[in-house]
Amino acid sequence: MLIGIVGKPNVGKSTFFKAATLSDVLIANYPFATIKPNHAMAYVKIKDLANEFGKTSNPREGFVKNDWRFVPFEILDVAGLVEGASEGKGLGNQFLDDLTAADALIHVIDVSGETDSEGKPSKDYYPGKDIKMIESELDLWYLGIFKRAWKNLNRNIEVQKIEFSEAVAKQFSGLKINEEDIKHVILKESFDVSDAGKWDDEELMKFARALRKSTKPMVIAANKIDRPKGKENFERLKKEFDYPMISCFAEGELSLRQADKAKLIDYVSGNSSFEIKGDLDEKQKEGLNSIKKTLEEFDNTGVQNVLNKIVLEILDYIAIFPAGSKLEDSNGNVLPDCFLMKNGSTALDFAYKLHTDIGKNFIKAIDIRTKRAVGKDYKLKHLDGLEIMTK
Repeated sequence: MLIGIVGKPNVGKSTFFKAATLSDVLIANYPFATIKPNHAMAYVKIKDLANEFGKTSNPREGFVKNDWRFVPFEILDVAGLVEGASEGKGLGNQFLDDLTAADALIHVIDVSGETDSEGKPSKDYYPGKDIKMIESELDLWYLGIFKRAWKNLNRNIEVQKIEFSEAVAKQFSGLKINEEDIKHVILKESFDVSDAGKWDDEELMKFARALRKSTKPMVIAANKIDRPKGKENFERLKKEFDYPMISCFAEGELSLRQADKAKLIDYVSGNSSFEIKGDLDEKQKEGLNSIKKTLEEFDNTGVQNVLNKIVLEILDYIAIFPAGSKLEDSNGNVLPDCFLMKNGSTALDFAYKLHTDIGKNFIKAIDIRTKRAVGKDYKLKHLDGLEIMTK
């Protein structure tokens, strides 16, 4: 799974990325501070299953903080997008190429309206324009891919009798789009593909947009909510757009995570409060008090909410633990592994996820909570712990 962070320049994308990952990236108050894409691991926040058994997990990947377990997934911060990117303006071609493997997108906007369309300082700029711009550029990107092979695509359909969904899937294979994705869009939007060869530009764009929204789902991270016009613009945006939208304070999240790492405070990402532990100077106290007031107003910084939203709800993943009866591996590590799997996966799918041989030799799985056996068709539930029994 790969999540892409998109947005125009200078809206706080790199700050959001660093707050989510604590990676060492350049953060600067000017457009195109990010040129090459940044890869790192962000984390889904889930309950630590080991707590139910009076233990604490020892993750092989990710980490545990208090009663919470953080499960890693890959995230990508790409260069800022400007209008005309689909035609190569700015760093557009590079930006779009970097996004081909993304399963979903986080669109970071400056909800305060303090940066204009080019990412330069401004006043009273309406951030809804940025959402429309990103939509348009992504749609034009998909349309360009669609139209480049439209004539050949039509010929393949008519002469070789290839189904529309198969032909289009081949054209979009580089974007991790398969035939089932195409069929889903056709059915959901009621496209008549029997005369697709006669579609005009409007119909082609309609299809490209529907395909983009289905295969690159997007969450809006309304960053800089703490700024003077942040709340006002946020409420207006929620009424105008149907994307999932979460208010964010990425700069505050980054400060809290860095202070926690330095053991100055005790803070769990996504929580509504923190506890001071170390000796702070006056500047540090002032900064943390300011963040505390924002947390009291908005409940949390929103960064973790965005990450959980896009993975667990938008992409519909669940967290599953491989677990023996004692919850420990041969080295005494408690629940060292946790896997993110698509909702609807079965116990057999999970066995194959662990290892091909485990899948091939699957007999049954034991639910560590109930101690009951389940078969290969058992539908996994979020936070299940299963011991796989093999031949």
